[in-house]
Amino acid sequence: MPEFNLLYTGLLIAGVIAFTQGFVAYLILAERKVAAWVQDRLGPNRVGPFGLLQPIADGGKLFLKEEVIPSHVDKIFFVLAPIVAFSTALLALAVVPVGTTVAPPGPQETLAAFNETQAEYASHFSMVIVPGLDIGILYSFAIGSLAVYGVILAGWSANNKYSLLGSLRSSAQIISYEIPLGMSVVGVLLFAGSMNLETIIAWQAKHGWNLFYQPLAFLLFMTSVYAECNRLPFDLPEAEQELVGGYHTEYSSSMKLGLMLMAEYIHMITTSFLMSILFWGGWSLFGVEDLVTDPIGSAVLKTAILGGKMTAFVGLYLLVRWTIPRFRFDQLMTLAWKVMMPLALLHLVAALIVRQFNLPLVSLTGMSLALFVGAGFIAARSGGPNNLPRRPAKHAVRETVGV
Repeated sequence: MPEFNLLYTGLLIAGVIAFTQGFVAYLILAERKVAAWVQDRLGPNRVGPFGLLQPIADGGKLFLKEEVIPSHVDKIFFVLAPIVAFSTALLALAVVPVGTTVAPPGPQETLAAFNETQAEYASHFSMVIVPGLDIGILYSFAIGSLAVYGVILAGWSANNKYSLLGSLRSSAQIISYEIPLGMSVVGVLLFAGSMNLETIIAWQAKHGWNLFYQPLAFLLFMTSVYAECNRLPFDLPEAEQELVGGYHTEYSSSMKLGLMLMAEYIHMITTSFLMSILFWGGWSLFGVEDLVTDPIGSAVLKTAILGGKMTAFVGLYLLVRWTIPRFRFDQLMTLAWKVMMPLALLHLVAALIVRQFNLPLVSLTGMSLALFVGAGFIAARSGGPNNLPRRPAKHAVRETVGV
């Protein structure tokens, strides 16, 4: 663990929070622009040039609007829910690298060698609020999963049937998809030999991106984080056409609703960083990161590479929302329990075999693709896993009623 420096840590925390808030504001503007582009309309373009000042106007409106608390809600938990959702979303970012990092040294044979490597490691600066945490990915998953408490509190305290149904859907959805989410990264941890995110990046910089060795795990992880973020096609907890607004139905357009929505967008940023770090090599880009030898220039280049990957995944979030329609709830559960969990378990077995017998890493790529093709073949032969409930045939209905 590097030596704690209050100044650097304070500046990094302030920088990450400022970047997150600003990025979320313009991410909302980007989402509205993408929606307008997909629907062949102009979108926000009146406030400032090209509508670039629209997030500032929206933020000011949220701060100035009257805070309304309906008389029939449980006031304590109604106010507490947005705070829980927002704070847990921010805390999950604490261990996620946002730029250049240095992996912590491993065990050494002698105490002198250990002290020497630790001293060298402490002389480097890593762009992560809590560097060197051995349980980094476990911490991020644990804190991120606490966000469901904010949703459940919001739904229960609102004393509204739509809010309650939305929170029940959210709890079932998040708990179901946390299992394939966790199982999909076990193969990554097996080969990196650590749950530390800086170590995982360093392993990929040396051996190649995990995407090339474990494409099925990346697909499972990406699908699971979409469900964890309640984004389309998994936005059943708020489904406007079915539940009015789900768990935030009773929250008017005030700061409380703003906190709930900001928590969702911060989750998108955190999970985009995690996808980039776990499977896309973090700040590594096929040797491009070594072109600059100056320490400051190298740090800026690595930060730009990681930021670019994160932005690309956020852009994918925006496009998927307007591309894939919403699942039914039975389809959502079927996908998690009958498709993703068996595939995640089989992929974990394949990773264990490769690790145990020291097979070439490329053999895991073949196994991943074979599992994916096999699952697709079985689904095609069985008519797909999401074909229930079926409508009864017309002749069967007529025979039943005696017509």
